[in-house]
Amino acid sequence: MTSTIALTQNRTIHHTVLSNGITVLVTENPSADIIAARLFFKAGSRWEPHDKAGLSHLVAAVMTKGTENHSSLEIAERVESIGASLSTDAASDYFLLSLKTVSADFPEMLNLAGELLRSATFPESEVELERRLALQAIRSQQEQPFTVALDRLRHAIYGDHPYALSGLGTTETVENLTRQDLQTYYKTYFRADNLTISIAGRITPDQAVAQVENILGDWKAPLTPFADLDLPIVTPNPTWSTVPQDTQQSIVILGYLAPSVQADTMKDYAALKLLNTYLGNGLSSRLFVELREKRGLAYEVSAFYPTRLDTSYFVTYMGTAPGNTETAFSGLKTEVDRLCAAPLSDEEIQTAKSKLLGQYALGKQTNSQLAQIFGWYETLGLGVEFDTQFQEAISRITANAAQETACHYFGDPYVSLLGPAEAIENLKSY
Repeated sequence: MTSTIALTQNRTIHHTVLSNGITVLVTENPSADIIAARLFFKAGSRWEPHDKAGLSHLVAAVMTKGTENHSSLEIAERVESIGASLSTDAASDYFLLSLKTVSADFPEMLNLAGELLRSATFPESEVELERRLALQAIRSQQEQPFTVALDRLRHAIYGDHPYALSGLGTTETVENLTRQDLQTYYKTYFRADNLTISIAGRITPDQAVAQVENILGDWKAPLTPFADLDLPIVTPNPTWSTVPQDTQQSIVILGYLAPSVQADTMKDYAALKLLNTYLGNGLSSRLFVELREKRGLAYEVSAFYPTRLDTSYFVTYMGTAPGNTETAFSGLKTEVDRLCAAPLSDEEIQTAKSKLLGQYALGKQTNSQLAQIFGWYETLGLGVEFDTQFQEAISRITANAAQETACHYFGDPYVSLLGPAEAIENLKSY
């Protein structure tokens, strides 16, 4: 067992690696009698073959529905009887088990979590029930214009890469998933040397490590090393996608390839996070003010840039009246192009920094938030030091650096349009 201490802004995080490979992060925060834990695995939809898309989601949905020692009802009763919470989730780049409880009940909840990690049974009846629910959710998504347009954009950008697909999977892939698929996934990725446990709350590092050691210390890692993924490289090939649909509004989406969150792309990653805040974050953002408030073009308008292990994407989007589709497209593209055409003013760059760093600080107030963010950074391979590195990188961005980054990444966009045929077909030759 090895232990180190990492210092972030106003926080001390104790980092311990047990002899079986489990990483334990502890952030002591005695302000409230609550302990939150996030148990991360390097898994999620990034690790799914194309023909089994939706597998991680289905594993998360069924995992809490029975173990070798407890039924689904017994698990629910154990959690609810002490007023705790326990849930599972699958994202693009990780699989997560979350729990929160008062300090006195933390050992009991951690023991239950350990049982789920090691002896979940995936009852056939529960697999079938959750599969039907997943198929309903997929059908519901297919009825949402923005989701359909975004799916088309992701397919165009990512091709055969797992990021191309929704975390729910597709109707075809989910219909063919079996209980054996879930069990194989579970046995492959749920292993001690693939687990990071992030704990925050009224507990000392020694107590937390001792409790994890007591419950999971005898969980032996397999002799075979954790396999690396061989994923397709995402290369730029901007395309247009149009979906004629008799809707009350047109959806206009522009997408650009953007860097992953890695050390060698930190400067660009931070600059694009800042540009995203300036361009599309909230009611004071450039897109909202210029295209909705001043010109009345948008029902909704925004931008996002997700943090990803592999190549990410920077997206701006708008919902507009069909008759305004061409004007809206032009306005959206003009606002993105403007970031390269001229640097932001000193006031604009400083306002964006204050807004981004303020929101970032507010996202680290509760024990659940602390456990989440530090465990997430560790799982992505960034280490908890990334918390400080990211904020320092934001503070160093100049207007010229932001402009250079915009010019580098915001060339010809991928375009996804959905709306009445007469509104979107004319834009193909734009």
